[in-house]
Amino acid sequence: MTNGRERYPRAPKPGKRTNFPGRERNQPAPPLDRERAAGGLKEFLDVAVKNLGLAVEYEVVDDNEVDGTAGQKGIVARFHGADQDLLLERNAELLLALEHIAHRWLRLDPRLHDSVRLDCGDYRSTRLAELKLSARVAAQRVRETGQPHRFNPMSSRERRVVHLELSGAHDVRTASEGTGDRRQLVIYPANKK
Repeated sequence: MTNGRERYPRAPKPGKRTNFPGRERNQPAPPLDRERAAGGLKEFLDVAVKNLGLAVEYEVVDDNEVDGTAGQKGIVARFHGADQDLLLERNAELLLALEHIAHRWLRLDPRLHDSVRLDCGDYRSTRLAELKLSARVAAQRVRETGQPHRFNPMSSRERRVVHLELSGAHDVRTASEGTGDRRQLVIYPANKK
């Protein structure tokens, strides 16, 4: 407990591989307490928006589709207002930073990070459609040329979208290579490494 508020288990420190109580490798994420997470997210956003001096408003709503995966339920905070362009500059760098801090504030199990999102100007759905289209175009190029295609470094969430988009393709396969923020997704012909 912190300040009388119940929190999710504390996330491990960066660089440490610490399992959460009862967490086994490849075990599904625990269910998200959406009501508690929504309350904590509102509390965080009130503090963040005020202290950053952002001219935006937000609403926290249920999200019935987590990053394009129907059936997974989560919550999303949608921003609108005069400073929404500021949140979206540099590929939504500020929006994604706020989301990262929100996950820390809520002390979410990393497996629940996809369930609590921030969005502004439909950035998420537009980026999701972009990634899926890029994956299909790159896979077609790999089929035609027989040469692997390497994407620029991207977040684990974005790599996951590409992996899922191409998971049913029998003539190409995907792999993530590299470390840290330089990790890239590569599409290979199915018969080559």
